[in-house]
Amino acid sequence: MIPFIDLQAQRQRIAPQIAAAVTRVIEHGGYVLGPEVAELESKLSEFVSSESNTIPHTVTCGSGTEGLSMVLMAWGVGSVSGGSAKDAVFCPAFTFVATAEVVALVGAVPFFVDVEEDSFNMSPASLAAAIIEAKNQGLIPRVVIAVDLFGQAANYSAILPIAAEAGLRVLCDAAQAFGGEVTLAGSNHRQKIGSVGHATVTSFFPAKPLGCYGEGGAIFSCDMDLVVKLKSIRAHGMGEDRYQNIRLGINGRLETIQAAILLQKLTIFADEIDLRQGVAAHYDRLLSDMGAVAKGVKLPRVAAGNLSAWAQYTVILPMGCDRARVIAELKSAEIPSMVYYPIPLNRQVAYCDFPLVAAGVGVSESLAERVLSLPMHPYLAVETQMRIAEVFCRAIF
Repeated sequence: MIPFIDLQAQRQRIAPQIAAAVTRVIEHGGYVLGPEVAELESKLSEFVSSESNTIPHTVTCGSGTEGLSMVLMAWGVGSVSGGSAKDAVFCPAFTFVATAEVVALVGAVPFFVDVEEDSFNMSPASLAAAIIEAKNQGLIPRVVIAVDLFGQAANYSAILPIAAEAGLRVLCDAAQAFGGEVTLAGSNHRQKIGSVGHATVTSFFPAKPLGCYGEGGAIFSCDMDLVVKLKSIRAHGMGEDRYQNIRLGINGRLETIQAAILLQKLTIFADEIDLRQGVAAHYDRLLSDMGAVAKGVKLPRVAAGNLSAWAQYTVILPMGCDRARVIAELKSAEIPSMVYYPIPLNRQVAYCDFPLVAAGVGVSESLAERVLSLPMHPYLAVETQMRIAEVFCRAIF
């Protein structure tokens, strides 16, 4: 079976360095917030910085989901954070559930907006309409959570001004996009994902572009007041010492062993991002040359000025195509595939009673029925891609 994401190829590349790093942690015994955590935070800040922007601060945490929760808590969003239970947080309907989950858990209201088919990311027009509708419903708009799905940044050139005009903070959910870059309107250079918006959260789940060997995450922000609150929240709301609790908090600390592993993976991360560009470009050529595009398959598009981290390579199948049959034929050839995501959030049982934009989320619902992700990782061989493309195209036709 071809691996969907080949973590073993990466492990073999840096196995001695990983083993040595883990051994050092075991020997010094600082398993929680040990020296590797601070070192990782410093190196992550350096990674997302550029000559044109202030170097963001980094606060590591136990997972990407925890990171999203911590930011909302620090901003006082929702009843759990001491804010209003009527706070509205705008989320795309087409994404993983964690984005809306954290909103509901802090006592706020996830308000679902649609996405754009070309990017899979939040539609600025849908967001603008939703903000007006939320106010008309008696909700208090507070935050936009823009998801950088499948590796590409959302349309921040449009989203940031909309949010600013409404007085909203922008939280970038970059769980799948760390390592990518974006060019904002009026700029002539790309900047790293992690340096946009009021705060950015990423995930180090093993399957992510930069993943550890368990759970992990990080928060980036240039707001030092927010950083101070986040460090308190991740340690049970501690003040000057661990037994002084000045705010509600959680146990959100990153384990030192995971930080040590990430430090080693970070040394090859830029190279892996480059390799992912080549894999994606080769998929584009193969699927175009073999006729998939001519038959209605829509390939993923990266907006001008963006660099995708290519967490996934996701195509949109033609209308009427039997996705289950395509998946079955790939599986029979020992080729895995995945559907991200088969049910939009507004149709999930736990979330179907939350509000959504009046015009509906038709693009999200259409994508949920037609998307399919093919194997994607930096070490995917050209010959293997050829086989995947051949079987996929036969299944489509």
